[in-house]
Amino acid sequence: MTYRANTDRYDAMTYRRCGVSGLKLPLISLGLWQNFGATTPEDRQRELVLHAVDHGITHFDLANRYGPPEGAAEEFFGRLLRRELAVYRDELIITSKAGYRMWPGPYGEWGSRKHILASLDASLRRLNTDYVDIFYSHRDDPDTPLAETIGALKTAVDSGRALYAGISSYRAPRIVEAAGIAREMGFSLLVHQPSYSMLNRWVEEGEPSALGASAEMGMGNVVFSPLAQGMLTEKYLDGIPQDSRAARSTTLPTEFLSQRNLTHVRALADIAQQRGQSLAQMAIAWVLRDERVTSALVGASSTAQLDDSLGALRNLAFSAEELSRIDNHAVDAGINIWARR
Repeated sequence: MTYRANTDRYDAMTYRRCGVSGLKLPLISLGLWQNFGATTPEDRQRELVLHAVDHGITHFDLANRYGPPEGAAEEFFGRLLRRELAVYRDELIITSKAGYRMWPGPYGEWGSRKHILASLDASLRRLNTDYVDIFYSHRDDPDTPLAETIGALKTAVDSGRALYAGISSYRAPRIVEAAGIAREMGFSLLVHQPSYSMLNRWVEEGEPSALGASAEMGMGNVVFSPLAQGMLTEKYLDGIPQDSRAARSTTLPTEFLSQRNLTHVRALADIAQQRGQSLAQMAIAWVLRDERVTSALVGASSTAQLDDSLGALRNLAFSAEELSRIDNHAVDAGINIWARR
């Protein structure tokens, strides 16, 4: 049966302008970092993406490495785009990134012009599309001149292979430097994509902070891992389920689930219950409380999980008293694995 998107799909979603650009993104976007690859049945992947489209999610975040194996998430999305979503292409924001290791040798990773543009071309082939809407430098390369990396992003935009360019997991001084270089070259960076959650607040630190630097440079922020790789859900309140990320030792090492961290998580869960929300819903609403955050990227292993995340939109407001109570437990948990990459 041919897929047809819900005609009322945009009614329940709220969209926020990305920085000073003309582009609006949904407050909740779907990331394909987890649960999209050879280890997940393709019919489940299809169900998740189409369910997202039916609920007004227009923004789908990918990268060259997402799988497993590397590239599998883009290959899946490319098949779905060709078979069922081609007619909706102009309604979708599809992103990709380059910077982490994809192939052997000196050009398989980091921020050289060689890697950035070769990776983009490979992603376009996997995605079955002529362009991505946003293309990111996935991580700051300390050994490549920043002007070379930003120049490669400009080439991507100028050539029509990307409509916008962004950066991911950059510190505040490098955000300012990257945006300044882009302006000197005659274009603008659209967005910064950092990790951010109640247990990982590094983007608030410093003066300016990463959030502040992005805003000052006219950029939006699309934040990933607002649920702290699953810690900010009810999943780990009573132990480690066998089918969880922590049990598989993937992106949530068991040492993150320390008694100190879990004490804070349980207290946050109590606050969420008093607000009439799940912990995940409160965690998403909390990152969106700041207007400098354009969208929260969530993952999902089922449509029920995605629906729970979407439920955050029903209660985005916080009282000063609630924020004060949350601050007592929204403390650094040592889970920013991207800072060590």
